[in-house]
Amino acid sequence: MEFDPHKIIIAPVVTEAALELIERENKLTFIVDRRANKPTIKRAVEKLFKVRVDKVNTLITPDGRKKAYVKLSPEYSAADIATKLGIF
Repeated sequence: MEFDPHKIIIAPVVTEAALELIERENKLTFIVDRRANKPTIKRAVEKLFKVRVDKVNTLITPDGRKKAYVKLSPEYSAADIATKLGIF
């Protein structure tokens, strides 16, 4: 799989729970390519948003999509990125 961050990160998740994670835990939530692994997702987010990622957790949703919870380093603000994405 060739590395294209725009193909890996499909869409931000905008739910009440996702917004709470942004505020409370500095985490962004994305729907990602099902074949992408955690290091690839980390690289894609760092490249697209010019931030440092501390941790990536993934899960497969009941409808078969892959969701990634991306925790940013403390010096970066998930709220700032959410604002740029038009979530806030």
